Amino acid sequence: MSWLVAENLTFGYDVPILENVTFSLNAGETLSIMGVSGSGKSTLLHILSSFLKPQNGIVRLLGKDIYQLPQNELLALRRNEIGIIFQSHYLFLGFNAEENLEVASLLSNQKIDHELLSLFGILEVLPLNIGALSGGQQQRLSIARILTKRPKIIFADEPTGNLDRETAFSVIQLLFDYVKLTQSSLVFVTHDPILANKALYAYRLEHTSLKSLK
Repeated sequence: MSWLVAENLTFGYDVPILENVTFSLNAGETLSIMGVSGSGKSTLLHILSSFLKPQNGIVRLLGKDIYQLPQNELLALRRNEIGIIFQSHYLFLGFNAEENLEVASLLSNQKIDHELLSLFGILEVLPLNIGALSGGQQQRLSIARILTKRPKIIFADEPTGNLDRETAFSVIQLLFDYVKLTQSSLVFVTHDPILANKALYAYRLEHTSLKSLK
């Protein structure tokens, strides 16, 4: 069963943004989306991740037609199965790093993975307040917090936008490793063609449709 299926997605305002976008993604697979600013990348990501209903078309996550689900089932799907990574960190500024992770751990009933934190290079900053962390450390902590709940499908909007090139590549590789290890799926938006082409499937969103980069 495909973890993610998009069928004939169409959306627009005064002009079309997406027209008949169709693709699928299986467990253990990664997909990247590139495109110029305003091309609709974030709009597509919001539709796929259950936050924006398409004007036409279907999105299936884990076999469920998400825009036909009752609200309580959709909220449960978001909470338990979907991980969303933003370029902005959205960390709790009054907490230290470890407390931010503990919130995610309590909400998801999953233990904090200290091996993951070590791989992300943030194990030693757990006692520090969020304000004492660098932008790169905050972003890596933010990603680790999302992965704490063991999502089956991860949507990431410019997840490495605040990181230097070397750190960005290492973080993307860690996400790929997580996907392979857990047989989850990853869809991410990026402006970096080298990062985009590291995904199993790489697309450019152009003139309302997806065009394969490979």
